[in-house]
Amino acid sequence: MPEASNLIAFALIALGMVLTPGPNMVYLISRSICQGPKAGLISLGGVALGFVFYMLCAALGITALVMAVPYAYDALRLCGALYLAYLAWQALKPGGRSPFQVRELPQDSPRRLFAMGLMTNLLNPKAAVLYLSLLPQFIDPSKGQVLGQSLALGSTQIAISLMVNALIAISAGSLAAFLGRRPTWLAVQRWLMGTVLAALAVRMATEARR
Repeated sequence: MPEASNLIAFALIALGMVLTPGPNMVYLISRSICQGPKAGLISLGGVALGFVFYMLCAALGITALVMAVPYAYDALRLCGALYLAYLAWQALKPGGRSPFQVRELPQDSPRRLFAMGLMTNLLNPKAAVLYLSLLPQFIDPSKGQVLGQSLALGSTQIAISLMVNALIAISAGSLAAFLGRRPTWLAVQRWLMGTVLAALAVRMATEARR
């Protein structure tokens, strides 16, 4: 197990990162508002599974190998950018609808919600980079098995992410009725959401390989 001081410091950093808006948060909020908090929580399960995958890869050293392979990171990064660009187009295209228009959006099945949450996280290379670059800084080989420390730190990050995003998903869902009765807000939200997604796609696509 890592030292208590390292665990607390890592937890604080993980909390700061999960509160920073990104693809996962944008997707979860959209799902919760368009289909209700339950849909957001199911999607969050897929996001959590993606974190577990990256945590195990980092703990076993596989992520380091993937990042060392030429173009592997770039391929993952560009796939994620294309996915975000697709979501942005769905919001901005003529006749596009706001996620707040709950009654007009199709209802996705729990399996699809879970799969889309998983895909959103797996196509975000920042998740892999998080574990690859952050975990080693809080691991002390002299304090025990590196694998055990990696799993403990990774589990802490996942737990914090689940708690914060669950609260966000539940709160976002409660806004649907309020905003659904205000057409102007719906239009502003749709363009704002599409612009944010497009900006994230451009930033991810143009980000230098690390």
